[in-house]
Amino acid sequence: MMTDSFMPLLLFALLVLVLYFLSCIKILKEYERGVIFRLGRLQDQPLGPGLVFVLRPLDKMERVSLRIEPFEVPPQDVVSRDNVTVKVNAVIYFRVIEPRLAIVEVNNFRYATSQLAQTTLRSVLGEVELDELLSQREKLNSRLQEILDQHTSPWGVKVTMVEVKQVDLPEQMIRALARQAEAERERRAKIIHAEGEYMASEKLGMAAEIIQRQPAALQLRYLQTLVEIGAEKNSTIVFPFPIDMATALQGALSRVGAPIGAPKGTADIKA
Repeated sequence: MMTDSFMPLLLFALLVLVLYFLSCIKILKEYERGVIFRLGRLQDQPLGPGLVFVLRPLDKMERVSLRIEPFEVPPQDVVSRDNVTVKVNAVIYFRVIEPRLAIVEVNNFRYATSQLAQTTLRSVLGEVELDELLSQREKLNSRLQEILDQHTSPWGVKVTMVEVKQVDLPEQMIRALARQAEAERERRAKIIHAEGEYMASEKLGMAAEIIQRQPAALQLRYLQTLVEIGAEKNSTIVFPFPIDMATALQGALSRVGAPIGAPKGTADIKA
């Protein structure tokens, strides 16, 4: 009779024990670690991944993800070194490399990292000029990453990448930059044109020296010019006239006598 009366209590106690044992079993994913506090004291090593046993209520476990987490920094009003006000936003990528420090050293490491990123973005970009901000993004990204990583390292957080995402300029500054870019392009065009003229003059001088040494080259060039003028479907009519004949005719006319007021060595030819 006594045994029959204790059977329900024994089954109930066994059921409670099984439920307690099941509640102490935790499953951590591959990218998760469990930071254990036993009677309020931090244990030496985090648990996981896989099946872990947490002795409740003596142990309390905090889950920490080791994956890289992106965080978008809200647009910040930045005054550059040359007194230009711009809105800049960025994105940072960070991960936890030491779960124990991320839980013990800082309260809510995600919020702390985001606030540090905002203040660092304003302070670093405020030390550079607008031209450097627009043209040297990689250098600024590396500097921001170095500063953030230096401050978050005691928290067990590693900043892997920082990218300045967008720079919003005032409308007046956009127009000023457009005028500056146009003036720069015109300056480059004039320099290139002048360099081309200089190179062309050098080549023409070399060609003149060659023709001077080889007079037959001038006649060949003359014939080539006639071929180019008399191209297909061309309405221009060309009558080749020997240069020697023109010179002899000019000499004969000069002996006969040129009209008054005519240039020296020329004469009117009337058909």
